[in-house]
Amino acid sequence: MAAMTETMTINMGPQHPSTHGVLRLVLELDGENVVKATPHIGFLHRGVEKLSEYRTYHQVIPLTDRLDYLAPMSNNLGYVLAVEKLLGITEQIPERAKVVRVMLAELTRLKSHLVWLACHALDIGAMTVFIYCFREREHIMEMYEKISGARMTSNYFRVGGLSADLPDGFEKSVREFIDAMPGHIDTYEGLLTGNKIWQKRIVGVGVISGEDALDIGITGGSLRGSGIDWDLRRDHPYSGYEEYDFKVPVQDGCDTWARYKVRLDEMRESCKIVRQALDKLKPGPILADVPKVCLPPKQNVVNTIEGLIHHFKIITEGFKPEAGEVYQSVEAPKGELGFYLISDGSARPYRMKIRPPSFLNLQALPQMVEGRLIADVVAVIGTLDIVLGDIDR
Repeated sequence: MAAMTETMTINMGPQHPSTHGVLRLVLELDGENVVKATPHIGFLHRGVEKLSEYRTYHQVIPLTDRLDYLAPMSNNLGYVLAVEKLLGITEQIPERAKVVRVMLAELTRLKSHLVWLACHALDIGAMTVFIYCFREREHIMEMYEKISGARMTSNYFRVGGLSADLPDGFEKSVREFIDAMPGHIDTYEGLLTGNKIWQKRIVGVGVISGEDALDIGITGGSLRGSGIDWDLRRDHPYSGYEEYDFKVPVQDGCDTWARYKVRLDEMRESCKIVRQALDKLKPGPILADVPKVCLPPKQNVVNTIEGLIHHFKIITEGFKPEAGEVYQSVEAPKGELGFYLISDGSARPYRMKIRPPSFLNLQALPQMVEGRLIADVVAVIGTLDIVLGDIDR
C-alpha cells in the first residue's frame, strides 16, 4: 500500500515578530518544506493617498513620514521634491538646504539599515548585534529630536527648503557620530560575517536572479544584491548627489548573504557622504525665495503685519501649482520611493500615488522561499527589509 502524504496550511503572522509588522503569510507546508507562500497584506491600511486629496500640499508632508516610519526623512524628501518639481522651483532651492537634506537622508539610511541589521540578526538568534545597533540608532534619534522635536515621525523638510536652520552644536554631534560609526560597522561584521551559524542560515538562502528581480520591480539593496548596478542617487541624481564621491555596492550572489554584504557596505558609503556634506555646509538661506510658496521667517510673522498676513494665507489657503503631473523618486533605504502627483490647479493634489519600495520587494517573497525550509522564511523576510506602513499605505 503506497504511503499518502498531505500538505498542511498554517498562518505565519500577522503578529509574529519575524514578520516585521502586520504581515500575514499563508504557508502550505510539506513537513518543514514550503510548498507555497502567499502574503496577505492590508491590515494597516490608512488611505494616505486618498487623505492627501483633502489636504493642502503643505499639510500632506506629515502624512509622508508615517509611511516608512523607519525612514521618515526619506519620505519627506521624496514628497517635497515632487511638489517642487510640480511648482517648477527645483533650481531655486538654496545650497545649504540641499546639503542638509543629503546629510539627513544619509543619516536616515544609516538609521533604517541599523534597524534592518538588528532585527535580521535577532530573527536568526544574534541578540548582541540587536543591542549594539539600537545603541547607535539612539544617537540618530536624538539628532532627529534636536532638529524636528520628534524622534520617530520627524518632520523637517519643507517645500522650498527646511522648516528651520540646524541648531547650535548639531554639526559637531553629527561629525562625532560619523567618525565613530565605521568602527561600529566593523564590530557588527566581526560578530556576524565569520560566524558559522550566521553563514549557514543565509548563504544560498532566498536566491533571486537579477533578471527575476528586475521583472518583479525589486529595488534598493535587494536589487543590488542580485548583481544589478542601479542607484537613483547616481543614475538620476537629485538634491546635488552628483557632487558627492561615493560607490554603489553591488554583489552578484543573489542570496541573503549578498544582500547583507551590500547593506553593510552602503552604511560605510553613507558615512562618507555625510562627512562630505559636513565639509560642504556653508552659512546661507534655508528656504527658496518664493514668497507665495515658502512661509516667511518667524521674526517677520511676529513683528510685521505683512509677515503675519503672508503666513496666514499660506497656512489657510495653501499654494496653487499649475495643472499638470509629475513623478519624482528618491533612493530611499529600502529602494526606489516615488511620488506621482496630479495637479488640477487647486491648492490640493487632485491625485497622489506612491511607489513604495517595500510593496514591490515583498512580491519576491514566494519565489524566494518556495522549496526552502520554513526556518528560511524568517531569514528571507529579514533580508527583504520590509516595513508594513510602506506596503499598506
